[in-house]
Amino acid sequence: MAKTNGPAGTDTGPDASHAPDATDTEDSAAAALSTAPVDDDAEGGRAVPGSFGGVRRPGALGALAWAGREALGWVRWCWRQLTSMRVALILLFLLSLATVPGSLVPQTGVDELKVEQWRGKHETLAPIYDKLGLFHVYSSVWFSAIYILLFVSLIGCIVPRTWQFVGQLRSRPPGAPRRLTRMPAHATWHTSAEPEQVLAAAERLLRRRRFRVERAADSVGAEKGYLREAGNLLFHVSLIVMLVAFASGQLFKSEGGKLVVEGDGFSNTLTQYDDFKSGSLFSADDLDPFGFRLDSFSGSYERTGPQKGTPRDYAAHITYWDGPDGTPRKTTVKVNEPLETAGSKVYLIGHGYAPMVTVRDGKGDVAFRGPMPSLPLDSNVTETSVLKVPDYRDKDGKESDLGFKGNFVPTLDLRAGTMLSQFPALDNPRLVLTAYRGNLGLDSGVPQSVYQLDDSRMKQFTDPDGSKFAQILKVGDTMTLPDGAGTLHFDGIRQWATFQVSQKPGNGLALAGAVGALVGLAGSLFVQRRRVWVRALAGEDGRTVVELAGLARSESARLPEELAALAAGLQPDAPPVAPEPGTPADTAEPSEGARA
Repeated sequence: MAKTNGPAGTDTGPDASHAPDATDTEDSAAAALSTAPVDDDAEGGRAVPGSFGGVRRPGALGALAWAGREALGWVRWCWRQLTSMRVALILLFLLSLATVPGSLVPQTGVDELKVEQWRGKHETLAPIYDKLGLFHVYSSVWFSAIYILLFVSLIGCIVPRTWQFVGQLRSRPPGAPRRLTRMPAHATWHTSAEPEQVLAAAERLLRRRRFRVERAADSVGAEKGYLREAGNLLFHVSLIVMLVAFASGQLFKSEGGKLVVEGDGFSNTLTQYDDFKSGSLFSADDLDPFGFRLDSFSGSYERTGPQKGTPRDYAAHITYWDGPDGTPRKTTVKVNEPLETAGSKVYLIGHGYAPMVTVRDGKGDVAFRGPMPSLPLDSNVTETSVLKVPDYRDKDGKESDLGFKGNFVPTLDLRAGTMLSQFPALDNPRLVLTAYRGNLGLDSGVPQSVYQLDDSRMKQFTDPDGSKFAQILKVGDTMTLPDGAGTLHFDGIRQWATFQVSQKPGNGLALAGAVGALVGLAGSLFVQRRRVWVRALAGEDGRTVVELAGLARSESARLPEELAALAAGLQPDAPPVAPEPGTPADTAEPSEGARA
């Protein structure tokens, strides 16, 4: 068909659009390299920018399919990042870093009193710490998020690697490469033994050295060191076991404190505790059935030198039993030697003195008899003592409440110019008290601490001269209240000890995980995976050429030594002979790194 020329001298015939020129070629190349969206009319859709490419079909279904493809692509990308070793290490570092504020900032789950004291001293930071959850780090949202992400990351790492390891165990050692002399460690020599004899001897030697062996026509392949990957997997599994153990310990744990005076006992029930904390999944039925009685307490202190007053030994002598019908047994609990019974641990955490008093009302009747609740104020066991006596009657029979507060001083020395104790032992014990009368507020329904006296609705007793009433008592003395209000007799002193009862079901599992992690880490560090090949071929001179080579799958400086030992072990069955004249030197003796 004839062509006609356009006004610009271009071809305008029917075949002009199909004639390739330089411009068409450049456009095609640019289109192939471009990442910009292009129309795809042939398939009824158009390509749009997206992280994972693809063609979006027209209409709502096309847009929905494209959005689903993009979402799935992002999910897969996030999963690959989360299950990578790099992210697992980052999460492990963040978890260890997140425990720092839990050690520096007082925690409500450990000591609420310290938390309240810290709030009072840091009024500006306290609201910020509350919002960040720094007073309960281990139950905060951000700590739980790191914990769960690390858990998922480890599982995502372990599952595919486990299947890969199982495949490696089922596979056979690979065949020998064509040129063994190119391996990092190799040895070559000639022998008069037959090739079949050399290969059989090599197979026996490698099996004796606990290699996995695969026999081929002219070679023997062997591999060793699979425990390296097994140790790696054991390490990761152990980390998961420890995470599960810590989580179960936090969810099912219980922890409580109890102050026990000499001669008194304790049963492991909720009503017996002075304070009690537990995990979110804990139930009262989970408490281990046991009990104990504090028979006596003994303590000794340093009496001279710069460490004067420092405790040398604390020992609580107790009788304990497991279950309601358990046989009583005697033992001693010390600071670092807890009692382990019925799945719980009983720790000795504190010690003090309990002044024993008898209070009589205005009629002479006993209104109270027992120990005064007292708490230490300093290292010399100066104690604040409080006693509340409700439903008391004065000499006229009028009902009222009595309150006593003051200090118990184990060693009082007025020459020191202070009412504080000068030594923690009972060298010169005194009870310094004042008394109040009025309303204790016990019927208001608001809980009160037995160690604090609310005197806002009470009036302090006064002496006849109008001064505030107070008295220093030694054992056997009696305080007589003004106006015939009654008496308080200082009967004696008993010692008390505070115990912490802890029940954490995940401790054994955590220990197993820690031991497994150490064993796995040792295996992954010290076990080296390597491959060894032995080839025996008949040479042109009729003698057998033996080639021995090794390849380390991980960095190992001992591979040449091991290969030299294998060569030495094989040579009794394949003794080397002098090569024929003209034999290249590099095929006649072991290489530098593998010489025996």
